[in-house]
Amino acid sequence: MLTTRFVNGAPNWLDIGTSDIDRASAFYGALFGWRFVSAGPDAGGYGFFQLDGRTAAGGMQSAPEQGPPSWTVYFRTTDADATCKRAEQAHGRVLFPPMDVMGQGTMAIIADPAGVPFGVWQPGRLEGVDVAGEPGSLCWVELYTPDIAAAAAFYHATLGLETSGVPFPGGTYTCVNPVGAGEDSMFGGVVPLADDPTEAPYPAHWLPYIEVTDVDAVVARAEELGGTVRMAATDVEGVGRIARLADPDGARFAVIRSEPREA
Repeated sequence: MLTTRFVNGAPNWLDIGTSDIDRASAFYGALFGWRFVSAGPDAGGYGFFQLDGRTAAGGMQSAPEQGPPSWTVYFRTTDADATCKRAEQAHGRVLFPPMDVMGQGTMAIIADPAGVPFGVWQPGRLEGVDVAGEPGSLCWVELYTPDIAAAAAFYHATLGLETSGVPFPGGTYTCVNPVGAGEDSMFGGVVPLADDPTEAPYPAHWLPYIEVTDVDAVVARAEELGGTVRMAATDVEGVGRIARLADPDGARFAVIRSEPREA
């Protein structure tokens, strides 16, 4: 699971581009206890979702031509320019070239060979989110892709990520961790898009998971708030209880109550 002890290649930021930031703020505020705070008059409407004063994610209102409402996962790098070059050499595309963000850091948006967008964040004054792996914060990410082997090769070349197979009910789950960091640093998985009926109708994508204390209560509340349940609350042996949701504007995410790890 994720922590704020960030290492290169691990997710260190998460944000949403949405058609109605006020509606998104109300939805996620009621769901996770987040409070949206503007990043300031020079930030173009960008702001931070804060949990008890700690930043859990970012967000802003986006124009229709920028694509449908969605969450973007960012991965830590010490050199955004070099990461973009590696991505292009590995047959990815740079959608948004590296740019300085008011001295806080350098960001870029890349698409992998399957067209999946993701971000990279080179820290400046801002290392990343203030909270991760706790209720109300990012704890896991999954890549749904048509070709696991091709995705593993791309992300290894671009971000230095390693994959490993873990026995899972019904088969093997492909886990992801930063190179050389070991299994304790696993932060996500790679899933065959065609094998999951709840994700297969959508293009390949990264899906963020938010830790919660009560999955069923969050699912019920999301429906009350106009969200959509894409996969009902389900127990997964050795993992926890999970559900997949979409907010009122269609941005997809998942929630999980993680099973405690054995000491």
